[in-house]
Amino acid sequence: MALLRGAGLSLKRLIGRSGAQLEKDYGDPAVTRIREAAEAADWAGVRDVLAARPESEDRSWLLWTVGDVAGVEEWIHRAVAAEPDSALPVLVAGARYVSWGWEARTGAWAKDVSREQFEVFHARLHRAEEFLYAAAEREPAWASPWHFLQVTGRGLQVGPVVARRRFEATVRRDPFHLRAHQQQLQQVCKKWGGSHEEMHAFARESVLKAPEGSLLGQLVAVAHIEHWLSLDSGPDEQYMRRSDVVASLREAAERSVLHPDFERGAGRVQVCNTFAMAFSLAGEAIMARRCFEATEGTVSEFPWYYVNGENPVAAYRHHRSTVGA
Repeated sequence: MALLRGAGLSLKRLIGRSGAQLEKDYGDPAVTRIREAAEAADWAGVRDVLAARPESEDRSWLLWTVGDVAGVEEWIHRAVAAEPDSALPVLVAGARYVSWGWEARTGAWAKDVSREQFEVFHARLHRAEEFLYAAAEREPAWASPWHFLQVTGRGLQVGPVVARRRFEATVRRDPFHLRAHQQQLQQVCKKWGGSHEEMHAFARESVLKAPEGSLLGQLVAVAHIEHWLSLDSGPDEQYMRRSDVVASLREAAERSVLHPDFERGAGRVQVCNTFAMAFSLAGEAIMARRCFEATEGTVSEFPWYYVNGENPVAAYRHHRSTVGA
């Protein structure tokens, strides 16, 4: 019996090492249900999934999923008109117009985006803000409208003062809102007008304020990956292997992904993958292996698409093999 048990553990370890698959719908069945409802133009189905998930549990994952479904803009106005006092339909409308706006802009560098694209981008974001402010007025305690206003603010270039106010409005309602912190990190990074120093300071401050085991530990790893991306080949590797960078990654990992109280739920897999990538880039094989093991073979698109945009799973497998995980 002991021999069989040992063989089973070895087989499980082998399977875990060789297998890797892309995460679907954040591992949350509610995300699958709301996406299917949105694709079917089933407002009642969308509303029911959102209503069953309280704001305190962060509905942004559900809202972004609906927002990314093409065609929602064609039927959501009927839901808004049918429920004139409800915050949910205008919130969903706002989420869709945010995603629809960024679709028009595309992910290209600003210099490669046409004037016509920018005009459509800005028009849709302005429309999104109308919906989002309406949702915020109807439900003042909700964090979700303010989180989406962070995203529209970045696109509309409202400036650092207004952007900070929108972030603060979100976290007053949900202090450890992962996506709100991710958005503010982007707001203060160099490519959006901030600086490396401001980005790293914000990441570390946020992690130290959060409870141990919080998903917010990811911010430190993301900040170092953003810094790495800004550098040329050669200096980028040197940066990731600096002793101070490795030390800050270790501190953040021990307070989050490697902490016994590490949070479960949406975002967990992405956080594990982010640290796995950061430690592998830093040449920290032991720490990277621990983070790869924490992913349990499930791959999140972010941040691996920075390495291989067409095949994040291939990037994951390559880096996992380099650290012997």
